[in-house]
Amino acid sequence: MLPALVIERLPRLTRAIQQLATHPDDDAAYALADELTGITAMVAEKFTNDRTAEGIQKALLLTVGGVSLGLEHVLGDDTDLAGLEYLIEHGAEHAFQQGFRLVKELSAMPQDALVGEYDTDPLYAARRLRDLFVELCQTDPNQNWNGMERYQVMLKQRKEVQAVVRLANWLRRHNSEGAVSDTDLNAEGVIALAVIFAVEGGGRIVARTGQKEFERFVKVVRKNKPDFEQGWAALLAVVPAQHHPVLVERIDNYRRSCSVLQNITGRTAMKTLFAELENYAGSELDADYA
Repeated sequence: MLPALVIERLPRLTRAIQQLATHPDDDAAYALADELTGITAMVAEKFTNDRTAEGIQKALLLTVGGVSLGLEHVLGDDTDLAGLEYLIEHGAEHAFQQGFRLVKELSAMPQDALVGEYDTDPLYAARRLRDLFVELCQTDPNQNWNGMERYQVMLKQRKEVQAVVRLANWLRRHNSEGAVSDTDLNAEGVIALAVIFAVEGGGRIVARTGQKEFERFVKVVRKNKPDFEQGWAALLAVVPAQHHPVLVERIDNYRRSCSVLQNITGRTAMKTLFAELENYAGSELDADYA
């Protein structure tokens, strides 16, 4: 068996600096070294411990990753020489700020569909930013680097979650029984309620419900036997188009696998149906009988 081919891919900052060997420029080299030292000192003060050698070393690794992420974002597939030219023309700090901005914007996006009061707390937001900065940008200058690829994977995942949360927030604001304004949000639970109750028809939006309303809903569905597809079409008609991709995907999922909808027209006991609904709606369901 042939050995696997390992392709060296050092951090973008390292590769740019290496170009100085074939394109020597003493003034640029001194200026770049001085600027990187300043960035490292700033990172050590804000994100590590600038009073210890370990803190300074960690700050250096974060500087390498932050500048590399910025260069990768700005230059894409451009050459390593273009990276050096960018650093000379715009400065390493500008590249670092480009990379840090990506991390900051990413940290502001929801990581999962369960949103709580801590997600909007400034102290926790600062901690999330610091942790994500370390996770993405702590980079050894002499080892292979895939920071941009990891960033892009995280960005894709968080955009998907953000779309779910935005749909859930819209459904909450337009809940037919009045807007829901709780701090905590189970976005998937909100969407589940909206999709399940939509089969009744009429385009009503249900983002929060209780046992009594659910029992009414089940009785109506069993009596009238509505066309589920028409109900979902009516829901889509009142929800803005930008939310349709998520909503259509959830409708398709519940059409195929939702036990509540599969059993609602049969003789399954109300208590059993309500317990199944709890599995989908979670904390968005008011379980108290009223």
